[in-house]
Amino acid sequence: MCCVMAVVFIGGARLSVTFWTLCDSLKQVKDMMVFKSQLGDIESTLHSLEPLIKEMAECEKELDGQGEELENLSVEMEEGVELIRKCSKASRFKKYKYGSRLVELGKSLQRLLGILKVQGIRDVKKALISMRNIENVVQRIEGNCVIQNIQSEKIEGWCAVPEPTTVTVGLDVPLRELKMKLFTYGVSMVIVTAPGGCGKTTLATKLCQDAEIKDKFKSNIFFVTVTKKHNLFLIVQELYHRTGAQVPDFQSDVTAVSWMHQFLKKTGQNPMLLVLDDVWAGSEFILEKFDELKMTNCKILVTSRSSFPRFGSPYYLECLNDADAMALFHHAASLGDRSSYISEDLPRKIVERCMGFPLAITVLGRSLCGQPIEIWQKRVLEWSRGSSVLESEHDLLDCLQSSLDALDEEKPLIRECFIDLGLFPEDQRIPATVLVDMWAELYGIHEDILSISHLYELASQSLANLVVTSRKDNKYSDGYYTEHFVTQHDMLRELAIRQTSQEPLQQRMRLMIDICGDNLPMWWKEQKYQSLIARVVSISTDEEFSSTWQNLQLPEAEVLILNFQTKYYALPEFVEKMKKLKTLVLTSCSSSPTELNNFQLVDSIPSLKRIRLERISLPSISRYPIQLKSLKKISLFMCCIGQGFGNGTIQISEAFPNVVEMNIDYCNDLVELPAQLCDLIQLKKLSVTNSHKLSALPEDIGNLVNLELLRLRSCTDLSELPGSIRNLKKLNFLDISDCFSMKELPENIGELCSLERLNMRQCSRLNELPSSVLDLEHLKEVTCDEETEILWEPFLPYLTNMHIKVVKEDINLNWLHKSHF
Repeated sequence: MCCVMAVVFIGGARLSVTFWTLCDSLKQVKDMMVFKSQLGDIESTLHSLEPLIKEMAECEKELDGQGEELENLSVEMEEGVELIRKCSKASRFKKYKYGSRLVELGKSLQRLLGILKVQGIRDVKKALISMRNIENVVQRIEGNCVIQNIQSEKIEGWCAVPEPTTVTVGLDVPLRELKMKLFTYGVSMVIVTAPGGCGKTTLATKLCQDAEIKDKFKSNIFFVTVTKKHNLFLIVQELYHRTGAQVPDFQSDVTAVSWMHQFLKKTGQNPMLLVLDDVWAGSEFILEKFDELKMTNCKILVTSRSSFPRFGSPYYLECLNDADAMALFHHAASLGDRSSYISEDLPRKIVERCMGFPLAITVLGRSLCGQPIEIWQKRVLEWSRGSSVLESEHDLLDCLQSSLDALDEEKPLIRECFIDLGLFPEDQRIPATVLVDMWAELYGIHEDILSISHLYELASQSLANLVVTSRKDNKYSDGYYTEHFVTQHDMLRELAIRQTSQEPLQQRMRLMIDICGDNLPMWWKEQKYQSLIARVVSISTDEEFSSTWQNLQLPEAEVLILNFQTKYYALPEFVEKMKKLKTLVLTSCSSSPTELNNFQLVDSIPSLKRIRLERISLPSISRYPIQLKSLKKISLFMCCIGQGFGNGTIQISEAFPNVVEMNIDYCNDLVELPAQLCDLIQLKKLSVTNSHKLSALPEDIGNLVNLELLRLRSCTDLSELPGSIRNLKKLNFLDISDCFSMKELPENIGELCSLERLNMRQCSRLNELPSSVLDLEHLKEVTCDEETEILWEPFLPYLTNMHIKVVKEDINLNWLHKSHF
């Protein structure tokens, strides 16, 4: 007979009939001596069960639909009746056989009695809890109006998915990609990130309304808006409210986390989707607690302006393309037959200004809806004269400004770095190395890695994009940041510019001047201000500029950025009066290197420490006798060097006596490194990269006795290193990666007694290493590819402190579309 110990629920008419049948059967056999003891125990148990059976029968009349739960118990008792019937007819031998089964029946009935008593107590408690839940719901409904007025701790919607917007465009592809990412095996949490106003919440709402999502998760979809002032208590309470369960009281975060885990484990028994919308930076604790369980059935979608990379690779929501942007604007502005008086040219100009930003398109469309055509024309005219979209659209401004305000409270330096990005021309990739030089002098950030980390932080807040070109995998960063560029959505750039323009001109710490032709700003023409206190000055001119400057007093300027597009360019004469200038950045956007005049003016700047030249003809500056004793760093990017360092009226060691760092990158006419560079004995870092025609280094390079870093990356024609390299006793990092023509290393390379790191990946023509590498006692790390790794195998047993790092190449030259040679 099957045991009844697994039975939990009893009741129903069938059970009542079966119970009394079992009692009657027992009476017929209770006088059988062979089973007297067992049958007596069963009879006693049935007497105890009788009142409970009668009560369940009465409940069955009041509560319909309980019979299915009582089916198992009825079957058990029916089998008990059959067992007693068999006992009454059994032979003497078989009667003893049935004795053990009667004992089992008696024990099962005893366990059933205990279960029923506990069940009765539990049912009473459940009834009380149900009553309490009903009371809570009533109280919540009655207090809803009050709760809505409590802004600091309001609970809205009970985790319900928001109503979808009437029109969504451009989200079909993101929706498909997001579902694919969300359904990936092993992925429990996905972060959707983008600047404010890009449609993250709209995408999340559309996802929750998707037929495939609803089919998988059914009613187990929860949507919680976290907001900036996150509160774990409120989030967990809202989840419990949605299920109709009793809302627990929390005494601490630990208690809230415990209740949250209970909720996820119970609810997550079936597939569950939890959306945490509008999560701000600083909420990592909450995400961490939700992510701890990593249940197979539970998927968590987070929308945020921050990328939270520690929780996996985020999904970046891109701006709208032209067609989708125009469709959204037509809807927002209600452009139909009745608006046919608006020519297509006006909407196109307005949409172009929005740069695919959904919130900007929607806000502008609504503000212009039904307005006379003159209002439309006025808006476009204002923009053409330099006005910003943010000046007229306050809702858009508030949305974007909130991201910046959060930085102001928590990370004021990062906020300043963001505003600095507005100093550069529109749609220009900003070299990270320029920002490194700026911030070193403005904010005292002298470690390059700290400046780069600030850029990564801005990117993680969706306030900028950090693009690493050529090599996508940047896990093996070695301090080479020439291939790092910053880009920014124009709307965010306008936000950065607006932070500065709010102050009166004479009080601004940043001054940005954009000159078209020779049209200087009116305040400059009229010499309205005797002097300005700006610490950073950025001046951009176009191809029509004639290099005619008027006087400008900038006594406090520490950074000067000049962008120009002409073949010939003269430094403004007021530069020589900028006595506090520390960083000078000259960038030519012309199709060919610009010849620079008046470069000798920098000779009068006593504090100049850093110079960066991009697409400049070096012979034009080497003819001037200059002596920059304070200069510490020179960077030449895509410059025309030629014989620039050799034909001057002054030796390079006299012009730059204290330079400690020199970077030469993408200088394609550089065939041989000028021998004069070997006289810069204070030099600690020499980087010559991507100069593909460079075939030889000067033999006297060993004179650079203070050199600590020598980087010759991607000098593809360089076939060997001079023997004098043995004299670089302080050299701790040598980079010859991508030097495809390098046939051998110097025999005496082992004399580089301080060498700690060597990068030699993609040196495919190297056949063997000199035996002196065994003398590189301080060598800790060698970066190479699979081919060059083999060259080290014979030496590995002896170089026990050395680690080999094998890197696979991933070349990407997409950045060239923004560059000019």
